[in-house]
Amino acid sequence: MWKPKSLAQRRKLMLFGLLTPPTVFLAVFFIVPLGIMLVYSFLEPGLYGGVVWSFSDLNYGRILGWADTKYEKFDPVYLGILFTSVRLAGLTVLLTMLICYPAAFWISRMSAGKKNLFLFLITLPFFVSLVVRLFAWVLILRPTGFLNQALIGLGIINEPLEIIYTDLAVIIGMTYVFIPFMFLPLYASVEKLDMSLIEASADLGGTKLQTFLRIILPATLPGIVGGSIIVFIPALGNFIVPSVLGGAKVLMIGNLIEQQFLSARNWPFGAALGMMVMGTVLILLIYYVRLLSREDKNAEAK
Repeated sequence: MWKPKSLAQRRKLMLFGLLTPPTVFLAVFFIVPLGIMLVYSFLEPGLYGGVVWSFSDLNYGRILGWADTKYEKFDPVYLGILFTSVRLAGLTVLLTMLICYPAAFWISRMSAGKKNLFLFLITLPFFVSLVVRLFAWVLILRPTGFLNQALIGLGIINEPLEIIYTDLAVIIGMTYVFIPFMFLPLYASVEKLDMSLIEASADLGGTKLQTFLRIILPATLPGIVGGSIIVFIPALGNFIVPSVLGGAKVLMIGNLIEQQFLSARNWPFGAALGMMVMGTVLILLIYYVRLLSREDKNAEAK
């Protein structure tokens, strides 16, 4: 039986043993299904569901513009739905950041006991079903709900506001759902911030804006980037929040993919839509990584 002779060989063997299980898991449950989706996206749909094993690029043509046959035609509505999904996901990232960034600074300056309490409160929604929480928002936002009744009672409005089943309702719901995902990376970066640098900036005559732009923002940029990615990716493909709070009036790409697989039974087109979402996410991730590396190079140059 072979035995490692040197320390380096033992470390390599240990590393191989540690990395093999997660690598196999990702290969079986992520890469293989992703490969199947990619193959299906280049096949023809079956008459009653499933696929016909014949190559076709018209699934992408229906989205990007070159499909012009009897059964497969380009429709700009699909690109419109994709752009709407990107817009709503981007607004969700922005709102969660505006809420969580000052909150992270506020909580990081508390005592240890209060920190633990507020961190527990941030993660408390995870203990309740997402569907239950979303239907609670339906009760709040509907025309006869708590929000409209409170505004009418205070004399601010005379008629109920149409909030439910709109883009605004979807943004409110996704912001509420993804606040913990943005807060935790931001809090990790803010807590590591060296307060002596801020004090030094003030002693040297730096304004609050200069201190924020030159010290606080670069130091917390990894948390901002990490939180933005963690929020944007699931928000882009989310279909539960638009289904509950958007109804039939707000259709995101996740809802369209769900419809193609479950209702229309057009698996190849649903797979093509899924690959388009992954391509969009991949492009944005590459952009974020390049932006982060550029900031690091600029910081090193200074």
